[in-house]
Amino acid sequence: VFSTDRIIAMSFPSSGKQSFYRNPIKEVARFLDTKHPDHYKVYNLCSEKGYDPKYFHYRVERIFIDDHNVPALQDMLKFTASVREWMNQDEKNVIAIHCKGGKGR
Repeated sequence: VFSTDRIIAMSFPSSGKQSFYRNPIKEVARFLDTKHPDHYKVYNLCSEKGYDPKYFHYRVERIFIDDHNVPALQDMLKFTASVREWMNQDEKNVIAIHCKGGKGR
């Protein structure tokens, strides 16, 4: 996990067997709800898989970027505009961003 005051980069929040070697989704939700209640938004940059956004109170945005590929300019513009809007709404707002492994995209 990489973190600044307002940006958290992490690996995919997983369930089942994958939660043994990736972030367990319930633990990620508990952390965000505890440390940043009502002030976080999750960005899933993984095109390969998703999860139920209910864990994060439906504050999840998905940008479909294939593993080991450069994102399309349109996708990057959409992502940065969304992040800018969210961060400007409240100085307490943070983003949690992830792909599959937490470092590729």
